[in-house]
Amino acid sequence: MEIWKPLERAVMPDGRPLVLSQSGERFIIRAGGQSLMESVAHGSEEALSRLGCEHARTRPAPVVLIGGLGMGYTLRAALDILPATARVVVSELMPAVVEWNRGPLAHLAGRPLDDPRVEIALGDVQAHIARSKGAFDAMLLDVDNGPSAMPRDPNVGLYGPRGLASAKRALRPGGTYALWSAGPDRHFVNRLRSAGFRASEHDIPIDAFHGKRSQTVFIGQLD
Repeated sequence: MEIWKPLERAVMPDGRPLVLSQSGERFIIRAGGQSLMESVAHGSEEALSRLGCEHARTRPAPVVLIGGLGMGYTLRAALDILPATARVVVSELMPAVVEWNRGPLAHLAGRPLDDPRVEIALGDVQAHIARSKGAFDAMLLDVDNGPSAMPRDPNVGLYGPRGLASAKRALRPGGTYALWSAGPDRHFVNRLRSAGFRASEHDIPIDAFHGKRSQTVFIGQLD
């Protein structure tokens, strides 16, 4: 039987406890008792960066927004892909998650927050996107389970027509919108197209993780 030892705690804006726990070499972050992320499976986060930065990496001084720091895997993969002239802005709602990535989680992704290309922007990623115009060459979002988020989820506005229009305004010409999701959603692909993106849905095979065999990355490309 696996025994998880709580290491750190914080409280989310909606009142739910956010808990970082460890079992051997494995780490897990739970919100309100539900698993948000584990350190054992992060291939889809790396795919999010690889697919999302495919165009940005070819630009002379790209600026990339990452929504959701998690355990640092998306950030690490983006830094490994992008040139030395890049700037990566990480929008993270919870200051505690940033602290944990500088502390007990730092080694997992090779201390990506130490990279001088990284800038932390604490706060709601939706608000950050809304106040940005033509600021980013790519936008990599991993803030919940994706477009199938429950109607009361605070991030649900990211996935509707207004949220996609806001994302489009925040991107530069030829920019890329990339979104991590727990699973496919053909309706969201249609929404991306309606918002003016060339849309694609990528099935990312993963090791058995809570019984799942794959996760999804959505890409919206601007001309």
